[in-house]
Amino acid sequence: MEAIPKGTIHIEESLQLSCEDNAKAVKNKKSGGWGPAALLLLNQGLATLAFFGVGVNLVLFLTRVLGQDNASAANNVSKWTGTVYLCSLVGAFLSDSYWGRYLTCALFQVIFVMGLLLISLSSWFMLLEPRNCGDGTITCKPSTSSGSAIFYLAIYMVAFGYGGHQPTLATLGADQFEELIPKHRNSKLGFFSLFYFSLNAGSLFSNTILVYFEDTGKWTLGFWLATGSAVLALIAFLLGSSRYRYVEASGNPIPRVMQVFVAAFRKWNVTRMEGESLYEVEGFESAIQGSRKINHSDEFAFLDKAAVVTEEDRFPPNPWRLCTITQVEEVKCLFRMLPIWLCTITYSLVFSQMASVFVEQGDVMNSDVGKFHIPAASMSAFDICSVLIFTGIYRQIITPIAKRLTGNPRGLTELQRMGIGIIISMHAMVAAGVTEMERLKRVIPGVRVSPMSIFWQIPQYVLVGASEVFMYVGQLEFFNGQAPDGIKSFGSSLCMASISLGNFVSSMLVNVVMRITTGGNRLGWIPENLNLGHMDRFYFLIAALTAVDFVVYVFAARWYKAINFEESSHSLSTNEEEG
Repeated sequence: MEAIPKGTIHIEESLQLSCEDNAKAVKNKKSGGWGPAALLLLNQGLATLAFFGVGVNLVLFLTRVLGQDNASAANNVSKWTGTVYLCSLVGAFLSDSYWGRYLTCALFQVIFVMGLLLISLSSWFMLLEPRNCGDGTITCKPSTSSGSAIFYLAIYMVAFGYGGHQPTLATLGADQFEELIPKHRNSKLGFFSLFYFSLNAGSLFSNTILVYFEDTGKWTLGFWLATGSAVLALIAFLLGSSRYRYVEASGNPIPRVMQVFVAAFRKWNVTRMEGESLYEVEGFESAIQGSRKINHSDEFAFLDKAAVVTEEDRFPPNPWRLCTITQVEEVKCLFRMLPIWLCTITYSLVFSQMASVFVEQGDVMNSDVGKFHIPAASMSAFDICSVLIFTGIYRQIITPIAKRLTGNPRGLTELQRMGIGIIISMHAMVAAGVTEMERLKRVIPGVRVSPMSIFWQIPQYVLVGASEVFMYVGQLEFFNGQAPDGIKSFGSSLCMASISLGNFVSSMLVNVVMRITTGGNRLGWIPENLNLGHMDRFYFLIAALTAVDFVVYVFAARWYKAINFEESSHSLSTNEEEG
C-alpha cells in the first residue's frame, strides 16, 4: 500500500471553492470589539434579571399558590431548571449548524419574551385569587387545571427561550475578538469574566427587589417587571445588529462525527505504517467551513484510521471513507473534554440547591429584622454579591500573585480554577449542614419557624458564590477555548448542560433519599415539616459526593491534553485584522 503524503493531495474544484467560502466565514471584520460586546453584556444583565424574576422564587410560588408540598416543589424546580440548561444544547446545535449566532439569539429571545408575557397574564387572570394571596399568610384558592397547565406552558417557554440563547450569546461575544491578536485574546478572556459578572449583576435586582414584591403577594407585579426587562434586553441586542462581527454556521457536526466513526470502522483492519502521513486538505483553511486546522494528536489512535489514505480511496474522497486530520481531531477533542464535563455535574448538584432546599430552609428560619421581613429567596443576594466581589479579588489580587508563582501569563489555568471551585463548593455544603443542625437544636415544638436567624445562611451562600467565580468562569473559558471552531457554541453550552444534569441529579437524589429514609415512624430527611426531618444529613451527603467527585476530577484534569490548533491557518485573517 502506497500512502499519499500529507500536503501532496490536490483537491478538486469543489473543495477549492469551499476554501474560498471559508475565507468569507467571518463577516463584518471591521466591526466587533468592546462596543458591540458591551451591548451583549447589557443584554445578558437584563435577560438574567428577567429570568431570575421567575426562577428565584418559583419554589415558593409552587407551594403557596399552586399548593404543592416541599419535596414536590423542590423536584419541580430542579426539573424546570434542568430543562432551562438542557435547552442550551438545542440552541448551540442550531447556532453551530444552520442559523449562526445572531439569528439563534434573536429567535430564542423572542420566545423568552412570549413566555414571560404568558406567565404575567396567567397569574393575573387565573391563579392569584384573592389578588394578594401567596404571601405566606393569605391562602390562594385551588388553581384550575387549565390555569396550572398554562402556567407550566409559560415557564417552559421561558426555559426554552432563555436556555436556548445563553451559550450562543457567550460565543457571539467571544466572536467580537480575534483569537490570534494578543490584545484581543486578553479582551476575550476579560469578556467571559464580565459576562458572568453581568449575569450576577442582573440577578441581584431579581433576588432583592422582585423577590420582595413576590414574597409579599405582588406576584403579578414582579412578573410584569421581569417581562419589561426581557423586552429591553431584546432591544439592546438588536441595536448592535450592524456592528457585530459574525461567524457563519459551520454545518451540522453530527454527520462529521459519524463519518469519522464509519470511516474508522471501515478501515479497522488497515495498519498505519510508522511515519505514514494522514489526510488533510491543502491551504490555510480546513475542509470544515470557518474552522482552523487542528494538529494531529496521539490519543485515541484508533480514530486515526479514518484519515489513513489507501489505494481504494479516490479524489474527491468519499467523506464516509476518508476524513481529514482536523475532522478526526474534532471528535478526539469531544472525547477528551467528556471526563472533565462529567465531573462538573456534581458541582452543579451543589449549585442547584440554592433555588430549592436553601430557600425552603430559610423559609423556616427567623427572617424578621425589626418590622421588615426578609424573603427567604432573597438570601441568594449574598451569593451574587460574593460573585461580584470575588470576581474583582480574582482578577486584581489572585491572578497577579498566581502569575508570579506559576509563570503562567493567565495565573491559574482553567482546569486549576475549576478544581478550586469544586473544593469550595464542598465546604459550602458542610456549612449548610452545620447551619441546619443548629437550626434543629433551636426548634420550638409546635412552632413552624425556628427562632434562629436566617443570617446563619450567609456562609453557605457566600461559599457557593466564591466557588462560581472559579468554576463557571473557568468552565466558560475552558469549553469555549478547547472546542473546535465548528462547535464553539456547543462548547459554551456544555457549561449550561452540566447545570441541567446537576438539577436532574438533584431531583433524582431527593427522590432516592426520601424513598430510603421514609417508612414506619420515619418522615424522611426532607418532610413537609422540616422541623421533623434531617435536611442536614442531605447536605452532608452532597458534600461527601463532591469530595469523591474532586478525586475523580484530579485524575481527569491530569490526563487531559489541550487542543493544538495549526496557527498558520488563520495567518491571513490575522494580518488583515492588524492592518
